[in-house]
Order: sequence, then structure tokens, then C-alpha cells
Amino acid sequence: MPTDARPTSQTAIEDALLADALLGGGLPEEAEHHLKLASQSYHLDQVAEDHLKQAETLAPDHAAVLIGFYRFYFYKGRLSDALRIAKRCLAKAAVENHLPPHWRDVRPEHAAFGSFDHMLPRFFMFTLKGYAYLQMRLGNLVEGRLAVQKLLDLDPSDKIGARVLLEVVDRVELDDE
Repeated sequence: MPTDARPTSQTAIEDALLADALLGGGLPEEAEHHLKLASQSYHLDQVAEDHLKQAETLAPDHAAVLIGFYRFYFYKGRLSDALRIAKRCLAKAAVENHLPPHWRDVRPEHAAFGSFDHMLPRFFMFTLKGYAYLQMRLGNLVEGRLAVQKLLDLDPSDKIGARVLLEVVDRVELDDE
């Protein structure tokens, strides 16, 4: 998810690793083709979104398609739509990691959340971070803070960089006083 505070090159490397290990398998060739067309037609909102919808028809709930939608909505400033997709990604990540269905019920012992060697828990963590960020951007500071606190509870070493979001929400709340 595009909320990482690390340098772009590090984020790109992590995105590539995650995509290779988690997202590439099982995507029909035609769906992949539509994702590429969506990317190439990004500047044409309706055309790009139509390609994303066609990819979704071919590969419903595939992580690559969901992330395609998320990024499209996020970068187009359609944050409510991005949040809807982030919620779908959280549900998918919970199922794939054999976690409780709601992120609030997830505990550190459920998975290796602090390890970048475990791709499925990382997918959950990055998704929850995106969810937290979107909640904050949409003005839902309490929900965003709770999600960030969950991230820090799951990985106290903060490999995902959630503490930065906590600092942001702290500053926003101070400014509002």
C-alpha cells in the first residue's frame, strides 16, 4: 500500500518482493492483461476503471486486482473507494493468514507479524497500515489510531513504520485543541 514512509526505492523493492511471492500466482493471463491496460490508461479514468473491473470479473478477489483498484482509487483521490478496497484486502488477508475475521481481534501470536520473511503476515500488516492511513485522511482519527496501535501491538519493533502514522495523528489532535 502506498503509505510507506521509507524511501521510494526501498518501498519499490518491497512491493516487488511482495508481488512476486504473494500476488503473481494464479492470476489468469487475460486478467493480467487488463491490469496492464488499466495502468497504461490511468489518465483516462473510466477506461482504466473498466479494465480493472474486467480484471476483477476474471479474477475476483485476487490480491493483484484488489491492489490495482486500491492504487487507482488512492492516487485518483477517491479515498472512500480506496478504503472500501482496503477493507476487502483486510478480509482476504485475514482468511489467508487464518486470522480472526476482524483486525481488532488479531493477536501477536497469530502470525509472524514482525518478520519480513513471512509474506502473508506482511500483506496483512501493509493492508492494515493502508486502512489506518485512509481512516486518518478521511477524518476518522480514532479508528485510524486504533489500527496503528494494533500494528504496533502486532509488531513492537515497528518494521512497517506505523509509528510515523501515530505521530501524525498525535500532531493533528494537538492542532485541534
